[in-house]
Amino acid sequence: MRLNSRPVIIVATILGIALIVLAFVYWIEPAKSLPSWLPGHESGSGHHHVKHGIASLLVGLALLVFAWFQSGPKRAQPAD
Repeated sequence: MRLNSRPVIIVATILGIALIVLAFVYWIEPAKSLPSWLPGHESGSGHHHVKHGIASLLVGLALLVFAWFQSGPKRAQPAD
């Protein structure tokens, strides 16, 4: 199934990049420095959320791959 919608490609790309940036935030900032609206925020904790970062990175990469495949050339339908 091909969505072939330019807005879908743009949204997937923006979300993919945002999630990759978020992965680095999870790896660099301790839990106490994360914004309170992010999962993993813990007041006074020096723990780094490595697993949250890995998950964010993988989902971000998956969204970029999705956008890449959606932006490719259309394939001709085989004649039956």
